[in-house]
Amino acid sequence: MTFETLELQREGFLATVTLNRPDVRNAFNETTIAELTEVFRSLDSDASVRVVVLAANGPAFCAGADLNWMKKMADYTYEENLADAGQLAAMLSAIYHCSKPVIARVQGDCYAGGMGLLAACDIAVSADTANFCLSEVKLGLIPATISPYVIRAMGEQAARRYFVTAERFSAQQASACGLVHELVSPELLDDKIAELVRQISANSPNAVRQAKRLVQTVAGQSLTQELVAETVKGIAEIRASDEGREGVRSFLEKRKPFWLS
Repeated sequence: MTFETLELQREGFLATVTLNRPDVRNAFNETTIAELTEVFRSLDSDASVRVVVLAANGPAFCAGADLNWMKKMADYTYEENLADAGQLAAMLSAIYHCSKPVIARVQGDCYAGGMGLLAACDIAVSADTANFCLSEVKLGLIPATISPYVIRAMGEQAARRYFVTAERFSAQQASACGLVHELVSPELLDDKIAELVRQISANSPNAVRQAKRLVQTVAGQSLTQELVAETVKGIAEIRASDEGREGVRSFLEKRKPFWLS
């Protein structure tokens, strides 16, 4: 694959997707949106990939929407805006529903639509010097398309504040509300990412995929008999799977499972 706004690197089980528009602080346009959608759909179906890292070149992770793209949107009709927002929604869905765990490597500031990229990932590791902002209301807009992911990631109460204030907040505040999982100094960012990649890659690939899907299925649901039945079915299916059987046997026999061979 070749891309205009991204870089894709492969190393063993790891795929790294890097936003590569540092001159505009990795702000995205229609090309970036289309390319991110394409690459994440491709990685989703690639059996050789177990972990994906979403990174960025330059000092900023993502500044949101590109100014030139925004200029074009200013003259869009309602129908054109609807179609355009649908493309952004498809991109976020491709990241969120990718069957492989996606780790966000946040080396710098993350604003507006960039917050949607971050929130669609499963794990977020940030430099402790990064800043965050949901700036849409300053421009007379709202963070509508990214809201299902951002509210899940930071929680309703934090979203109540940051959606309406459009204030910039620190990596420490992002960590406190759950938006970011790990804070490290910039020079230790790659070490922490590598540690997480090793942890995930050592686990059953099928179980990792199913565990990610389990969280998405159960989170926010009422504790109904239907949900309980779904979880019962889930454990029964995974126990009967090849990797489920192998995992238990290898543990009891004190040997490595076949996915580590």
